[in-house]
Amino acid sequence: MSAAVVVCAITAVTPTAATAATAVAPGPTVATSGVGVERVSVATDEGFGAASITPDGRSIVFTSLANGPQQGGNAVYVRDRRAGQTRTEPMVEGWTPAISGDGKQVAANAPRQGMTAERIQQHSLDLGLLPVTCGRCNQPSLSADGRYLAHGSLRHPGWLRNVVVADRNGGHQIIASFGHSAPARPSISGDGRYVAYQDLAYQNEGVHLWDRTTGTTSAPLEGPSKSASLVQLSDNGSKVVYFSGPDTYVHDIGSGTAQVVPGVQGVAIDPTGRYLLYAPNGTSGPSLVLRDLLTGTDETVSDQPATAEVDSVSADGRDVVFQSAADGIVPGDTNGKPDVFVRSFF
Repeated sequence: MSAAVVVCAITAVTPTAATAATAVAPGPTVATSGVGVERVSVATDEGFGAASITPDGRSIVFTSLANGPQQGGNAVYVRDRRAGQTRTEPMVEGWTPAISGDGKQVAANAPRQGMTAERIQQHSLDLGLLPVTCGRCNQPSLSADGRYLAHGSLRHPGWLRNVVVADRNGGHQIIASFGHSAPARPSISGDGRYVAYQDLAYQNEGVHLWDRTTGTTSAPLEGPSKSASLVQLSDNGSKVVYFSGPDTYVHDIGSGTAQVVPGVQGVAIDPTGRYLLYAPNGTSGPSLVLRDLLTGTDETVSDQPATAEVDSVSADGRDVVFQSAADGIVPGDTNGKPDVFVRSFF
């Protein structure tokens, strides 16, 4: 079956009073360096979640849980930790938000108004532009400068899945086409060279890696004898994290070998590929742990119930952003609703 064309429109929107970002009063804050925990969500009357952090740890994008998918998507916020300010992004709404490595582009997917199909919006924080709008698309992943946007897309007829890389400077490339609609969870490297994605519809189909330079796609990284689910590609393009069965694997692209972290579910990896954020299997102990893959040492990120997303660890494992509804993680947090926190280790 031939794939239908996926359209990604390039649109310039001049900033106006209606589209300009709105400043929001800052929430509790601490310095961006030093050991400790900071609450970055900015209100006490609503819940927050689905957060990502830039490699330098300065900017965090996260969503409000006040509105669900049936209400047109959730508000998207960007927190500048250095400035101690949070702004809403009225041009972007949805969930699973992504932020570029330089902190200047955000993207999120949300339902098209009045429809069940999703769309992706990408917005420049500095220029007030909406460079890319893509219909029937979801799960955005941005390169470091925001030029390349990797995402999943449904093609018609049949609503089958493509994996697409859109270029903000014009054009797009379909790098994979599936005979099913299962999520692909694409993850792009900072330079836009590599895209990791998953194909989970068939037995022994798992995680693949596309290389822009060679135009080739790898066989399943986990090998022919088992299936796997993708977690994340590191920003520097050196490591691919996936889990298979009860274990997590960190695949080294250069050597083709994988380091096994048994009995845990990988959640994210830092931009350098050295620090793995994981959730231990089982119900006892901490909910999130950061492992130094070189030394094998662990640091507890949260000893209370908590979750995290991809792109939740800054470079060299300095900061980890996570979500938790637990009270008392920071003083004064007693709203009983999910909040977004950052734990700093240096």
